Amino acid sequence: MEYCEHFQKQSFRNRTHILTGNGVQSLSIPVINGNKEFPIVDARIDYRTFWQRDHWRTIVSAYNNSPYFLYYQDAFKPFYEQHYTYLMEYNESLLKVVCQLLQAPCSWTRTSDYERYLQPDLRQLIHPKRQSRDDYPYRLTEPYAQVFSDRFGFTPNLSILDLLFNEGPQAATYLKNHCRF
Repeated sequence: MEYCEHFQKQSFRNRTHILTGNGVQSLSIPVINGNKEFPIVDARIDYRTFWQRDHWRTIVSAYNNSPYFLYYQDAFKPFYEQHYTYLMEYNESLLKVVCQLLQAPCSWTRTSDYERYLQPDLRQLIHPKRQSRDDYPYRLTEPYAQVFSDRFGFTPNLSILDLLFNEGPQAATYLKNHCRF
């Protein structure tokens, strides 16, 4: 896990997208001094707003009618109740839960220094602003049933929450069959 890069605002390091009754909505975790440049390991979550309450209400509203929301909600609700000091701590904990739910092996090492030139350098590849480009390599375009597909059709590249709440145990199979990793 990259611990030595600088925090990048407007990236997936502190945001995700879900599909609501009003379309795609971005859920962003506020970071203290998020407009400044600093190591991501020092990114502290800002609790001056009620983002946890707001995010959880939005998730419940969006997915309460999905087939697997009741099954998985208890795994995710603590992330909207418990306070984490650092964004990386939050992200690591969330990643562990997602891997467990997908029954996927989950291990990583933390970087100890920043390597400027990696080949391939995936740090910049996965980014919200790149998702709409035709050459985006991780576009998941194979449709699966989504709560609001009757209004919006299939919406690709949403949070893993969307896939888990809609596909349940089949989410891992979907990823194995449709991801180009």
